[in-house]
This record gives sequence, C-alpha cells and structure tokens, in this order.
Amino acid sequence: MSGNGASGVEAPHGLTTRARIGLTLIAGGAVANIYYNQPLLALLVAEYGERAALLVPTACLVGYGLGILGLVPLGDSLSRRSLIIGQLIGLGAALLVAGASPNLAVLVGASLAMGFLSSAAQQAVPFAAELAPDAVRGRVVGQVMTGLLSGILLARTLSGFVGAHLGWRAVFLAASGIALAMAGVAAATLPRLPTRPLRYRALMVSILHLVRDQPILRRASLSQALLFAGFNAFWATLALLVEVPPFNLSAAGAGLFGVIGVVGALIAPLSGRYTDERGARPVVVAGSLCVVAAFAVLWLAGAASLIAVGIGVLLVDIGLNGALIANQTRAYALVPGARGRINTVLFTVMFVFGALGAFAGSQAFLSFGWSGVCAVGGAFAGAALLVALRDRTGAT
Repeated sequence: MSGNGASGVEAPHGLTTRARIGLTLIAGGAVANIYYNQPLLALLVAEYGERAALLVPTACLVGYGLGILGLVPLGDSLSRRSLIIGQLIGLGAALLVAGASPNLAVLVGASLAMGFLSSAAQQAVPFAAELAPDAVRGRVVGQVMTGLLSGILLARTLSGFVGAHLGWRAVFLAASGIALAMAGVAAATLPRLPTRPLRYRALMVSILHLVRDQPILRRASLSQALLFAGFNAFWATLALLVEVPPFNLSAAGAGLFGVIGVVGALIAPLSGRYTDERGARPVVVAGSLCVVAAFAVLWLAGAASLIAVGIGVLLVDIGLNGALIANQTRAYALVPGARGRINTVLFTVMFVFGALGAFAGSQAFLSFGWSGVCAVGGAFAGAALLVALRDRTGAT
C-alpha cells in the first residue's frame, strides 16, 4: 500500500502516536552505533595505532552503506517490522564482539557488521513514510528523522563521556544492551502491514530501473551525498583536532560538540513542513549554503577558537539536516510502492560518499592538518550547492 490515509496523521494501518514514537526511537537508537567510535578515536589510536583512526570509522560507514543496499530493499517485499527486530538483535551481538575485540582486525570486522545491521534505522524512515498521508509526509518524515539525527549527534556525547570514564570497550558493551532494548520497542510498538513478496533478484534489478527512470531521485541523491561527504570529513577528524593543543579536550569534551549539533537536528520538522508547503529546491539550496558557510568559518578560525568550532558544528548540522528532509520527501513521493528501494538509492549513494568523505578528511588531516580538512569539506559542499542550483524542477 502507498500509506495514504484519512485526514490528520492516521493511515489505514495506523500511524499512531505510539508507532511514530517507536519509529523515532528505533531510528535514533540504531544509527547511533555507526558514530560511537568517533569521539573514541584517540583512545583507539593509543591501543591499536594510527590506522585505527582511519579503518574503524570507514568500516562502519561502508557497512552501513552495504546494509542499505542489501537489506533495506527487502522492506518493500517482506515485513519491515520483522526485519527491524532481526537486525537489532544481530546488532546487539556485533556490538558485544566489538567490545571484546582482542585486536584491530576483529574490531574493524565487528565495525563493518555493526554498520551493516545499523541500517535498521533506514527501515524505520520509509515505514513512517508509508504510513503517513501525502499532505503531511514531509512533517512525519521530519519527526522520525529528528530521532535519527539526534541519535547521530547524541551518540558522540554519550560515547565521549563513557569512553573517558570507563574506556572505549564499555561504550560498545552498553550499546549492545541498547540495541536489544530497541528490538523490544519494535516488537511492542510497530504495526504489522501486508507484504508484497518479490524475488530478491527482481527487487534489486528494480533499483536500477528507479535510478534510470527517476531524474529527481538522481539529483536528490547526488546533492545529499556531496553534503554528507563534507559532514563526515569534518566529524571523522574533529576529535583529533580538539584533543591536542591549543584545546586539549578529553574524549568527553570532544563528544560534547554533539549537544550543539542537536540544535541542528531540530530543524528537521521545520524543513519537512516547509517542503510540504513550498517544495524541496529552496530548502536544499539553503542547506547547501549553510554547509559552505560552515567550512569557511572553520577554515578561518576553527584551529584556534572553540567558539568557531561550535558555530561550524551548528551550521554543518543545520544545513545537512534541512536538505536531507527535503530530498527524502520529494524522493518518497515518486513511487509510493517502492519507498524502501528509493531509500536504498538515496542512502547508498550518501554513505558511499560518506565513507569517501571520512577517508578523505582523515587523510587530509594527517597530511595537511585542519586546513586540509576544511578544503576537502568545503569542496564537497560547494559541489552540492552547484547541483542544487542547477536543479530546475521547481517545487519538486
């Protein structure tokens, strides 16, 4: 079914308050796992060497992209509720392995599995879009994405605090318990929807048809992917900047920047409302401009001023999140019965670029310092702005 329903926020199969809250919590609780490692990089480097700073966050993001590609399309054929529960249980097991890892190779492998199974977050978003009526889909997607985005940002704060006081292994062990609790939330709150069984091969081939036939989907994916690459270039290296002179912050202090970013996550419902009323293009252009401005501030003063770093965090997150809701909303409207596959296209491209951004940012930091990170992030954001400005599809 497409998810169209009666007036208000109810759909035939029940976008109840309970289901909406459940999906919001699941989205945030699942996606947090691919970001727990970022404030811990200095601790991981101390135990496993400099390669840990490059391999662990990159493995998480690559795994997440693979999960979106290989698992999320199944939600258009099988029960999304069952998929979410199964992924969260597997995620709990992968986190236990990460917390007990005896060497870097095991930690990297566990990080890949964690990313793969954390794609349960991307089952939650099309689930909400399917249940939401057309007229308020942007707002509903924005609400669930607020949970997802808050999970990304608060993960860093929680991870930095726990890591500083109990060590990096405690972060992954605690996260395992959270993942299993989220499986319980899914079982208790999510409705059972009718399924439309399709062969896996046909399901995957249809993704290629969507890419070929939907130019709006191609543009939305590319512009958001470029912004996400810049976002990850920044966040993958921020802890390395602030934990050395002149800042000398602890892992907990580095994680506190996630609290600033939560303000950016609050833009999601506003972006969804504006997109419902005015269309996606102006929101995407404005978001891209925010990210470009963020890297300009970070380049000029970020290496010497915590205030500038805080402003950069705020602008990066506001810009990325505002554009994301607009791009998701217009993409989900294209083919109602294929929202999982549309999500797969959008987020697979995003997280491939995200892994590229994390890699490029880390390499730039090691080779050129903070100015190199800003150059890389600014280049990605500038390219995203050009894509958005060239998009002449009007309200869509």
